[in-house]
Amino acid sequence: MDIRPIKSDTDYSETLKEIESLMMAEANSPEGDRLDVLVTLVEAYERKHYPIDFPDPIEAIKFRMEQQGLTVEDLVPVIGRKNRVYEILARKRPLTLRMIEGLHSSFSIPAESLIKHSTHRNGQTA
Repeated sequence: MDIRPIKSDTDYSETLKEIESLMMAEANSPEGDRLDVLVTLVEAYERKHYPIDFPDPIEAIKFRMEQQGLTVEDLVPVIGRKNRVYEILARKRPLTLRMIEGLHSSFSIPAESLIKHSTHRNGQTA
């Protein structure tokens, strides 16, 4: 099995083409084993060169609200009074640990997204 590390975008593109040609390979066959190794190499290359960052906490909340058809009223049990929800969504007040835990457990918003520092309207980082 002649496999080399992915060191450039050209290597990356070639490896993706080879993976595509091996997609129908049977598990536990030489082609299936090659596919597994190539996918692992591509994943490592992508983690290093194309990292995916978590969204801003407020954008994550708004996305979930849109996705699930949630209203400000739906966030009240987790965040607090209605005016507090509006303050959070307007970036006038930071999320507390209790709010982060509640948003994560109640609405399945990744905690990593909620913990990330957000930028307030005045440009300062929370």
